[in-house]
Amino acid sequence: MRAMLLVNPKATTTNQRTRDVLIRALGATMDLTVEETGYRGHAAHLARTAHADGFGVVAVLGGDGTINETVNGLLDAEDGEVAADRPALLVIPGGSANVFARALGLPNDPVEATGVVLEAVGRDRRRTVGLGQALWDGQSRYFTFCSGLGYDAEVIRAVEGMRGTGRKATPARYVNTALRHYLSTDKRRAAMRLEGPGVPPASGIFMAVVSNTSPWSFIGPRPVCPTPWASFETGLDLLGLQRLGLPSMLHLMPQIMGTRETLPTGRHLVQLHDEKEFTLTAERPVAFQLDGDYLGEVEQVIFRSTPNALQVLA
Repeated sequence: MRAMLLVNPKATTTNQRTRDVLIRALGATMDLTVEETGYRGHAAHLARTAHADGFGVVAVLGGDGTINETVNGLLDAEDGEVAADRPALLVIPGGSANVFARALGLPNDPVEATGVVLEAVGRDRRRTVGLGQALWDGQSRYFTFCSGLGYDAEVIRAVEGMRGTGRKATPARYVNTALRHYLSTDKRRAAMRLEGPGVPPASGIFMAVVSNTSPWSFIGPRPVCPTPWASFETGLDLLGLQRLGLPSMLHLMPQIMGTRETLPTGRHLVQLHDEKEFTLTAERPVAFQLDGDYLGEVEQVIFRSTPNALQVLA
């Protein structure tokens, strides 16, 4: 099986020695070509090249950002393709959160995860997953596990600024940044409204979480599940917050921490499950993120579900 392995040399939780060990293990099982990513968007370019050159598998050793780029590269082809026409995706977690890999059931440790994916390769064990798609300002991008507008994207923007100064994006840094940023975020003037085909309209939304699977994120080993019914086999889910005040947040937080089977409750929550399409529109620019990657400020985003988009070895 011909495979191209995309390695992010700046991945948070791996070093050169670990990467060498993992590459040797994968190379003993597959006809492996190794490429290092060197700049933003490079993984997407390499994935497109692997697809065009007929590789059967594209493997990623990196975090959620590298995986997102790779997925978009694999799907950047002519219309009419189905999952079987594309190289299968194989992921080994190397980032700070590794939400997509963990949502697939992989261990968070890259060495342990490599053992699991090698077993999947040996048995040709595949699953087909759906993706989310966001369209805004003439742009389009797929996401594997989540998107968000408002407060959560503001926190990601702040953490990315810290990473630009050389600090690592640890779970503790995200939590501390979220707590500090909560004090300064606008909790009085909600900007967003929700609409779409067959979707009950709602307005006065401060923050919106759009999920393609659950968990939405992790705090260390603990999952955060604001949309517990979301999965790779259904459409998109949404949780919108119409209040960000302290009483509302104290009511919500215990309901979304840990593995959940029930939806959070509250009078000021907007919730959708298994939707094909909906639109979030803001009366002023709001922060926007996809798969934990901050993409700037937007005033409107259309979200669509793309079922059975990609085969994953897991």
